[in-house]
Amino acid sequence: MLSKKDKELIAAATEAISQRYRNDWQEVGAAMRTRDGRVITGVNIDAYIGRIAVCAEAIAIGRAITESGDHGIETIVAVRHPKPDEPGKIAVVSPCGICRELIHDYDAKARVIVPNSGRTPKVVKIGELLPNKYRRGNE
Repeated sequence: MLSKKDKELIAAATEAISQRYRNDWQEVGAAMRTRDGRVITGVNIDAYIGRIAVCAEAIAIGRAITESGDHGIETIVAVRHPKPDEPGKIAVVSPCGICRELIHDYDAKARVIVPNSGRTPKVVKIGELLPNKYRRGNE
């Protein structure tokens, strides 16, 4: 079940992408709550060359670190804005594989809000989304 704080994060991510949506450029917004209570948002940065695009979750994590240092990720969520000709509304999406790795690297205990088969989104620990996590050396 989503808490009031979880719903606030979804609303913050929704507001971020609602304000910055550009068809084929920015369609995903993210919001994260740091362990010290700050809410930081970001939108994805797309590019003509796909491999240099940056996900909204990475932008939010980068902003949090830049603005006041790494204080961990309590909870993070991403939402996607539909294209103009797509049915539906802004909805929670799962983080991609790269973002799962990044979230885990910055806080292995992070909570992630994810879709739930058409029902109300649910919260999971990042480790549940990333079994057999890559580790460097003997970590």
